[in-house]
Amino acid sequence: MSDRDPQPVERQLPTEEARDLLALVREMAQREIAPRAAEEEDAGRFPREVFTLLSQTGLLGLPYDAEYGGGDQPYEVYLQVLEELAAARLTVGLGVSVHTLASYALAAYGTKQQQVEHLPAMLGGGLLGAYCLSEPSSGSDAASLRTRAVHEGDDWVITGTKAWITHGGIADFYTVMARTGEDGPRGITAFLVPGDAEGLSGAAPERKMGMKGSPTAQVHLDGVRVPDSRRLGEEGQGFAIALSALDSGRLGIAACAIGLAQAALDEAVAYATQRRQFGRPVADFQGLRFMIADMATQIEAGRALYLAAARLRDAGRPFAKQAAMAKLHCTDTAMKVTTDAVQILGGYGYTADFPAERYMREAKVLQIVEGTNQIQRMVIARHVAGPEGR
Repeated sequence: MSDRDPQPVERQLPTEEARDLLALVREMAQREIAPRAAEEEDAGRFPREVFTLLSQTGLLGLPYDAEYGGGDQPYEVYLQVLEELAAARLTVGLGVSVHTLASYALAAYGTKQQQVEHLPAMLGGGLLGAYCLSEPSSGSDAASLRTRAVHEGDDWVITGTKAWITHGGIADFYTVMARTGEDGPRGITAFLVPGDAEGLSGAAPERKMGMKGSPTAQVHLDGVRVPDSRRLGEEGQGFAIALSALDSGRLGIAACAIGLAQAALDEAVAYATQRRQFGRPVADFQGLRFMIADMATQIEAGRALYLAAARLRDAGRPFAKQAAMAKLHCTDTAMKVTTDAVQILGGYGYTADFPAERYMREAKVLQIVEGTNQIQRMVIARHVAGPEGR
């Protein structure tokens, strides 16, 4: 490989504090995360100690209130932290995004008492969260979920199976959407379920193409009993909470996608400037230079798109359309850029001795999670052209 280190991303940050934070995160990522990423992904090892470190340093609660142990950072800063973490290892960046998603319902819809009781441990107490919406028979059609919660006295008894759950089986808490009423979106309620609740269990992790270090598993709830004090929001409000969480979560996926794409570009440039053919570096050949230019342009465009959406969110303005656009564009960009990185490395790119092939395998899942890119196109079209069937 080239002796040339990748250049830090030129970032527009709102404060010097944010600039210092990003520098700290980048240094930590390169020291604590990146060196072991390839080996641990190959072994399918989840780096729980990294998440403990992130919790201890305040990086698991960045966008939430300092009153509860959060970082009080705007989304435009939090997302750029995610980007740096994902560039070092997608399992870590995506894991932080999912933990933030799992904490959202309590932070945004919980009562003051619930927040005081639970949020500090979730944001800075070493806990890890999971978000449970999808089921074996309800993925894109999330409103058709079948997991049911039945009111018994002061408790709810939850029974059902959730699918494709990041951190399934190892999380300390689960934000669970369950049916408490009629069919459809209005009959769904959100609950905060402890990871050690009796009757809750995780299935064997899925055998995946990439992100092997990040456990994805079904979660079984067999008569799990939780008190009404762990209901989040009103009865029947769960689906609205879920969609609101996903708007923000999609920005997290977009930022992770750009981090992964940036890592692939850095790898491709490092290789192309070192590899020599016909007496000069292959980076001198126009065909390759054009590929690198396109990769860099797509990454910059994606970064600008997710930051524009984040700034709308920070200003309290609607951002659902822009979040869908960012998730769509950034994850498609990650797939294209990582594929081009493999091509630039040629035969070496197809081997596990270089990270390009891992980046390409990992990029694919980002076009699927938290709403497939086909769903994102439907969301965008509704905003632009109005609802279907008018």
